Amino acid sequence: MMIEAYEKILSLDIGGTSIKAATLDRDGKMVQAYKKLPTPIPSTPDAVIMTIRKLVKDFNYDKIAAGFPGYIKNGIVLTAPNLGTGAWANINLAKKLHETLGKPARVINDADMQGLGLISGKGFEMVVTLGTGFGTAFFKNGMLLPHLEIAHHPIKKDKTYDEYIGAKALKEAGKEKWNKRVKYVLTVLKTVFNYDTLYIGGGNAVKINFKLDNDIRVETNIDGIDGGAKLWKQEEGV
Repeated sequence: MMIEAYEKILSLDIGGTSIKAATLDRDGKMVQAYKKLPTPIPSTPDAVIMTIRKLVKDFNYDKIAAGFPGYIKNGIVLTAPNLGTGAWANINLAKKLHETLGKPARVINDADMQGLGLISGKGFEMVVTLGTGFGTAFFKNGMLLPHLEIAHHPIKKDKTYDEYIGAKALKEAGKEKWNKRVKYVLTVLKTVFNYDTLYIGGGNAVKINFKLDNDIRVETNIDGIDGGAKLWKQEEGV
């Protein structure tokens, strides 16, 4: 089934700090600008769904694409480390969004969705996000590859990527030490994955204060806005 040009796609970015929403056209052009609300605490499925319903009440859309901070398989949440895995485990978020908002929904990892909006579609491309946690996504010639939760793999002694360069680490270690850590992580990623291009997104990407290699690009969350539209294109094979 093809996406008609007139159809509007609600793009949701569910994060550990805030939940953002915008409406896009088929080609990813913004139709209704981003709005956001704080992520509820505690971030239970019911509380998050209620916040989303409040956030998008004035939006017009035909389909839904959501990026979620955790491991998603077939629209079902398997892990949600920054929201509370215990409450989210085995929640069919795609189904809940469909039932709540009345439109077909697709859900993938948030870094995967943002990456769809950032990549060029050429070669082996990697996307990392520096936000509440550390997100990753991988693409080969524009196609999304299986998601890997790199964030929970040890990077330094007993610390995972999330613990080493996540938002909490930035606050505790300070900007200068955090930048040294990010620089080390980028060296490791280049050695391990040998990507053609690496894109760095997320709210803390702008805090990087050292010179990056020519094959690394810092992007804003807005730069990846059309990932929601591209998710439907990729899933539909258009």
